[in-house]
Amino acid sequence: MRNERGNHSGDVSRALQRRGWPARAGASRELSAAGWRQHLSYLVLLGAKALSRAFFQVEVEWVGERVDDPWEDIRVVALLNHTSLYEWLFTAVPPNRFLRRLATRGVLPSASKTMRRPLVGTFYQFLAGSVITVSRERDHTWQEVLASIGPESMVLLAPEGRMKRASGLDVEGRPMTIRGGIADILQVVGKGRMLLAYSGGLHHVQVPGQRLPRLWKTIRLRLELVDIETYCRSFAEVPGSEEFKNATKVDLQRRRDLHCGTAGAPGRG
Repeated sequence: MRNERGNHSGDVSRALQRRGWPARAGASRELSAAGWRQHLSYLVLLGAKALSRAFFQVEVEWVGERVDDPWEDIRVVALLNHTSLYEWLFTAVPPNRFLRRLATRGVLPSASKTMRRPLVGTFYQFLAGSVITVSRERDHTWQEVLASIGPESMVLLAPEGRMKRASGLDVEGRPMTIRGGIADILQVVGKGRMLLAYSGGLHHVQVPGQRLPRLWKTIRLRLELVDIETYCRSFAEVPGSEEFKNATKVDLQRRRDLHCGTAGAPGRG
């Protein structure tokens, strides 16, 4: 009788799973917690958007050929010209449905230095459905990012991997080059669209190390849509190779330098 009862319990569990119900109370609580976190993330993003629109003027320009719905099927968002932790102000640009998808399907690698900050780290924890703390090395933290990318995920990252200081260089005085992680992500994602977001820079709003931002400034952004599969095929190098990574880095640096110039738009605000 005990074995029959156990078998029956297993059959019910499998039937519930086939119908989409969690098999255990613990799984139900886990799903519920994930749902609440996504809901809170969406509210944080809406709040960030409201603050940005209330206190800043946002100017947006699209690069290249426009499509009917530029916010559809975006799998990667790459922010180029990373200058400030206030780049969440760009949440003023996309429609709410994009922010909702970010809250439920977004994968955001964030530097451990940023996530350790008492208030900033807590805020950043809710800027995407899944925020993963990474080091600046190609270690297990980066592998965790790649492993977390699913068929419906949307990855957000700053391919330079560190912030530009007022000098135009990073905190260690090095040029702001693109790092190879973006090539890894493109290879894992495989298809869909990549949104290249060319920031006009935010040093006029907040320089790294400055406590409070300057309000009532104009922030500028250029946007370009790229088909990921076509983009990867445009290189002669084999995806996954070091040569492919280098080619990707060179191309994105060229695009960044072309569209993030200080003369004209985006420019300084």
